Amino acid sequence: MGLNKKSVDDINVKGKRVLVRCDFNVPLKGGEITDETRIVAALPTIQKLIDDGGKVILCSHLGKVKNGPNEGESLAPVAARLSEKLGREVNFVADYNVTGEAATAAVAAMQEGDVVLLQNTRFRGAEETKNGEAFSKELADLADVYVCDAFGSSHRAHASVAGVTKCITEKGGENAVGYLMQKEINFLGKAVENPERPFVAILGGAKVADKLNVISNLLDKCDTLIIGGGMAFTFLKAQGYEVGNSLVDDSKLDYCKEMLDKAASLGKKLLLPIDTTIAAGFPNPIDGPIEVSYVDADKIPADMEGLDIGPKTQALFADAVKSAKTVVWNGPMGVFENPTLAAGTIAVAKALAETDAITVIGGGDSAAAVNQLGFADKMSHISTGGGASLEFLEGKELPGVAAADDK
Repeated sequence: MGLNKKSVDDINVKGKRVLVRCDFNVPLKGGEITDETRIVAALPTIQKLIDDGGKVILCSHLGKVKNGPNEGESLAPVAARLSEKLGREVNFVADYNVTGEAATAAVAAMQEGDVVLLQNTRFRGAEETKNGEAFSKELADLADVYVCDAFGSSHRAHASVAGVTKCITEKGGENAVGYLMQKEINFLGKAVENPERPFVAILGGAKVADKLNVISNLLDKCDTLIIGGGMAFTFLKAQGYEVGNSLVDDSKLDYCKEMLDKAASLGKKLLLPIDTTIAAGFPNPIDGPIEVSYVDADKIPADMEGLDIGPKTQALFADAVKSAKTVVWNGPMGVFENPTLAAGTIAVAKALAETDAITVIGGGDSAAAVNQLGFADKMSHISTGGGASLEFLEGKELPGVAAADDK
């Protein structure tokens, strides 16, 4: 699945106002950015537009913004970090209205190569609703051209992701994608639609319900599907095993049986844990010390809880990765926030780091794990979008991609 969309290489932005939707949804602690991966990922597109003489207007959301605008979710720290990275001042418009008079004035004063960053788009409430037309139009009024480079938000039909494109088109402007969007779709697209084989897909995380369609879609595409994390226990229970107090979704037992049957009928390998790291209960605090032991996956005591894959499973999963030519991984193997229960996730990350295969990490917790464990530079591609990469792996069309102009 190639990306037959206009990119920043296909448009002329000299002297034009370019609205760029970025993904600056970075983690903050006490007003400080703790992980700047998403800022760094946006730099090539921003630099290209600056070099081409565009007037670059950046926008993004940050956080969930449940209780209205607040300084704790302001993009001010992002503006400061961007200024450092670009080596030029990024003019931050702190106005909670996002597109109000302050923004209009800042954009009117721009010279070629200038950069303005608007306030958190979610401060406008209407960003996430179906009736965000007014906000979409106000965003489009600030610009001549629109570029979407926010893969992490591209699965949402929000005003600043999809709504704005209609208004840009109506005024005769162009809608393109940035380098990050291109890279994401090219890597994920090739991995899923035209992979070098053997193709191994690894799914983890807590709930089967989050990955229903992903499991089914990947079974059609891959040669081996590995399932770990909390979701594995529903599969184990579906096979009739005792899983104790482990996380199980009883409403999905029939679905898991269906998937096991589907794998068998397609001649695909579906690997589940053969042993489990168990404890008397979930760690509290999550990163606190915990006593664990290891049992075979069909021997979990009724009063114990499975919290990670065991050593035999680590070896089994690592072995499956060794012969692969393409590996896609989404979701940790256990409670990786806990040092004792991170062993399974570390083993998978290490196996991916040591293979010559194309390795694509599907955002979210697996991306965080790979970054924290120091394996990031060994992966072919780490997606910046957890939810977006999941929906892509499901085979869904992403609104932020669909809204860009075709070449």
